[in-house]
Amino acid sequence: MGYRIGVDIGGTFTDFCAFDEATKAVHTLKVLSTPDRPGEEVVQGLVALQDRYGIAPSEVSYFTHGTTVGVNTVIQRKGVNLCLFTTKNFEDVLEVARLKMPDPYDLFSRRPVPLVTKEKVFQIGGRILADGSEDVPVDEDSVRAAIAGVRDIGGEAIVVALLHAYRNAAHEHRVRDIVKAEAPDLAVICACDVWPVIREYERTVTAVVAGYVQPRVADYLTALEQSLERAGVPAVPMITKSNGGVMSAALGKTQCAQMLLSGTAAGVIGASYVARMTGSANTMSIDIGGTSADVAFIRDGEPQYGVGEMIGEFPIHIPTVSVTSIGEGGGSIAWVDAQGVLKVGPESAGSDPGPACYGKGGTRAAITDAFCVCGFLGQAELGYSAVHIDTELARKAVGNIAAQLGLGLQETAEAIIRVAVSGMYLEVSKLLSRYGIDPREFTLQAFGGAGPMLACFVARELGMERIVVPTTPGVLSAFGGLIADIKNDFIKTVYCDLDGGAETLRDGYAALRRDAMTWLHDEQGFAGEATLLYTADMRYRGQSFEIETVLQENWIEAGDLAAIADAFHAEHGRVYDHADDAAAVQAINLRLVIVGAAPKPELKQLPEGGQTPEPIGTMEVFYDGATHEAALYDRAALLAGQRIDGPAVVQQDDCTTCILGGFTAEIDSYGNLLLNG
Repeated sequence: MGYRIGVDIGGTFTDFCAFDEATKAVHTLKVLSTPDRPGEEVVQGLVALQDRYGIAPSEVSYFTHGTTVGVNTVIQRKGVNLCLFTTKNFEDVLEVARLKMPDPYDLFSRRPVPLVTKEKVFQIGGRILADGSEDVPVDEDSVRAAIAGVRDIGGEAIVVALLHAYRNAAHEHRVRDIVKAEAPDLAVICACDVWPVIREYERTVTAVVAGYVQPRVADYLTALEQSLERAGVPAVPMITKSNGGVMSAALGKTQCAQMLLSGTAAGVIGASYVARMTGSANTMSIDIGGTSADVAFIRDGEPQYGVGEMIGEFPIHIPTVSVTSIGEGGGSIAWVDAQGVLKVGPESAGSDPGPACYGKGGTRAAITDAFCVCGFLGQAELGYSAVHIDTELARKAVGNIAAQLGLGLQETAEAIIRVAVSGMYLEVSKLLSRYGIDPREFTLQAFGGAGPMLACFVARELGMERIVVPTTPGVLSAFGGLIADIKNDFIKTVYCDLDGGAETLRDGYAALRRDAMTWLHDEQGFAGEATLLYTADMRYRGQSFEIETVLQENWIEAGDLAAIADAFHAEHGRVYDHADDAAAVQAINLRLVIVGAAPKPELKQLPEGGQTPEPIGTMEVFYDGATHEAALYDRAALLAGQRIDGPAVVQQDDCTTCILGGFTAEIDSYGNLLLNG
């Protein structure tokens, strides 16, 4: 018996959640992140866990963590100076993309500048055909010329993405080998090794996003491993993945595409657990940290999965928990553009120097400073006493913006909050339209260090009447990583007609199953029983898009093509309200998910209390253009069944919950705040 520890490393705070395997108790903690000293925040947290709860590093039996290093790197465009090698005459793959306007209702909208601009793309001679055969061998001189071009522009890393490498990876691997031999200092990855799926743009952009962050992620994970070893932690570190599972940190160094949404996915896993606990069948989770706000939809207590999720402005086409990151968080900086218009983000103050109110040298106003000026913050310390709020520094920073806008101090602070909320509303509205969701039918679950602070403001804009704030919202992503299963996805492109394809499907899945078992038992060291989930990307012949369809193993082994076709027809009918049972069906990609279940903690219930808790004080808060008196409560003192009427502020070690007038909060048996407005 020991302690299972989950850690979520964000741009501002690093969150800890420790589960005592003997007593089933859950302990939580926050420390400031140290992005310039990777791994140090983990050591600081381990020391704090020992000081606060008596948990010695040597007692850690399992250690998993999620990080937003990858997504924050893309959002802030602070990745490596990346170059791209493509097949000759296909160098415009990132520029052409899918020829979609970002906003079809804005004639001036433009697609984002690619992470690899045109001058950093180099052509490689040689050609693999669509069936995987070689038409023209690799032109090795063109590879050497491309390496020289990378040197000339100061490139630091290379992504190799050649035509039809999903069928035959020989050319990409040959180019990689030449680069390693002649420029060993340059990091190089192949698109076929990142995610070997059909379609050139999707495969390339996924590899480019991975290559853009990989050196930084690899350096970070190496530093983390070294820090844990020095601290005396015996457990092999694991890392949460974009698909909601976990893998070893060592594997994450070379497969960072699998962990781009690491922290955000872990948050959704934790939110799904809370949704089931609170009986919230349909939930929209919003995880607001220091840098970004991450939105996901949960149905019947289960997270939704998909491909093509956005990392900042760019899609990745590996299976992920469906979560979208928005470039606005508690540390997002407010500024005034050349036309005198107030803007918020995407630049974040991070943990160093942090928002001005942290007193660590920050002078530019962030969203947190605006809440401080409006009176919601400043009554207690933040982040388990990691931050001491200085209201005067916040007022000075917001005052600089007020002077530029010609507004009063509190009016400017509220304007910053409104601009931030409007940005979230805009992006969330796009998601709601995309999925055909009526937000009034969903519960908003707010977590992250800034989620409960902004929840009521966001819910009002979206017309959502119910909000759930988990017991420890500031560390829910760490909790999600703690309960996440060991999980991996495997894919094989077959591109075959279903009729007569029984052997192709059987052989394809057999190969995937062998790879999956090797990964789980040999590479991850999992000794328990595995769960295998079979799906296939299928379509009617002539269609240019596929639908992922769930299959049964016995259908595959028995070659029951009729059952497989029926499953696709039913899924097509569910999605599009139309199916053609007589049409020919094709299988494009075979997918296999392998899962090794992790133990889940048993949470303790709170004792029952009176109907109305006693506030620890009152405070003046400013919102909706007026000053209001709000009651102040200590979250740790609240009991099951109690009720709080807004306006009110609930303080706790890991975050602050702002309850606006018109909202009422009830405490359930596990300590979750259930708000109704």
